[in-house]
Amino acid sequence: MKSKDLLQLGVPLGGPMGEAFKFISAFCTQGGSKDQLEAEIAAVVANPAAFTDDPLRGPLASSLQQPGLYKPGRQPAPWKQWGTDIDETALKQIEMASLLPVSVAAALMPDAHVGYGLPIGGVLATENAVIPYAVGVDIACRMKMTVLDLPLSWLKDRHHRLKDAIETETKFGVGASFKQRRHHDVMDDDWSASPITARNKDKAWSQLGTSGSGNHFVEFGVLTVSDPAAGLAVGKYLALLSHSGSRGTGAGVCEHYSKLAMKLHPELPKELARLAWLTLDSEEGREYWDAMNLMGRYAAANHALIHHHIAANLGVEVMLDIENHHNFAWKETHFGKEVIVHRKGATPAADGTIGIIPGSMASPGFIVRGKGHPDSLDSAAHGAGRCMSRTRANETLSWQDANALLRERGVTLISAGLDEVPACYKDITSVMAAQADLVDILARFDPKLVKMCPSGERPED
Repeated sequence: MKSKDLLQLGVPLGGPMGEAFKFISAFCTQGGSKDQLEAEIAAVVANPAAFTDDPLRGPLASSLQQPGLYKPGRQPAPWKQWGTDIDETALKQIEMASLLPVSVAAALMPDAHVGYGLPIGGVLATENAVIPYAVGVDIACRMKMTVLDLPLSWLKDRHHRLKDAIETETKFGVGASFKQRRHHDVMDDDWSASPITARNKDKAWSQLGTSGSGNHFVEFGVLTVSDPAAGLAVGKYLALLSHSGSRGTGAGVCEHYSKLAMKLHPELPKELARLAWLTLDSEEGREYWDAMNLMGRYAAANHALIHHHIAANLGVEVMLDIENHHNFAWKETHFGKEVIVHRKGATPAADGTIGIIPGSMASPGFIVRGKGHPDSLDSAAHGAGRCMSRTRANETLSWQDANALLRERGVTLISAGLDEVPACYKDITSVMAAQADLVDILARFDPKLVKMCPSGERPED
């Protein structure tokens, strides 16, 4: 039995849910029939006082009589899953999200894996409420691609020139910053949107144009356009792709407002605590919303400066420019009403919307056009998705195997951690196949020169 089955039987979240799973294990271990489980649990839920002294059923019965139990009090919001290669914890997280009283609908993308509160690859629509952890720690993490007016031969003949441009024009690492600060109009915005952005404006300015750590990257590669709807004629081009977000300030905004939301909702059990929300008609909710949108503009500015300075360093023109957020919340109309759509590691894919879905450092990414599937809340995957934790990657993988694959794919790796090599990620081909009803593929990007944060840095994603 799963959490959703127990909820339907009336088992509340929190302590009773844990005791119910313990009862199931003990009942089956002692020879009880699985066919009787539903009736057994239903009987205890219906009259817990009658089972308090029962050696096997007593702990569950006692937990059901504790005061202040959280009961959703309504049916879960509907949700749909794409793809099958998704771990049980991520599935449980989207189930829990669907139980929130503010939830309207949800969806799980094929790259999904466990995250804080909402799984990465999770999409959640709420009514008049924003959930900081459903947006994510790295607010407005995004993709940006520019196609440069350079011959493909540079990827082989002049790759050192391209490498120098990346290493000169952006910086990687948690505390990465520029001594000589980069300039962008975003620093003229109102940074008093919240006390967190006001306090961190100077830090944010010093980090403007940097790339951070974790799964963030800047890379050159070959873009193969198969459909001119991508913005260029069919053919092959040299392109620059970047992935990063709002750096330390965005993480500070998430930490502050998620803690505030949890204090405002002490009734939530531990299963839902990280999904605590702020209503948009509250001062706290409006503050977070303004700060989140500022971080969106700031993240976009980071990418704009990275691409601008690399193109200027190389002395070339930009032929195409595409970008999109994926850790963000939007006001959208679904089901005939305005809702707040959280896309935590999910790409906007409304009908006709152009976006970018990367693979790994040795597998392709794609320029896509959304199909506007209503059940996905106009969303798609944001990448291949992790299939291995960072801890397990560092314990079990080897650079010898990773480097062999990189050589086979013709990829030059400038720097990265072992916890970001291709074996850490799902098969992007399978992910794309699982969402063929969500997006059309317009072009394919194959990485050839990749820069990530060097090994040993704490991840920010």
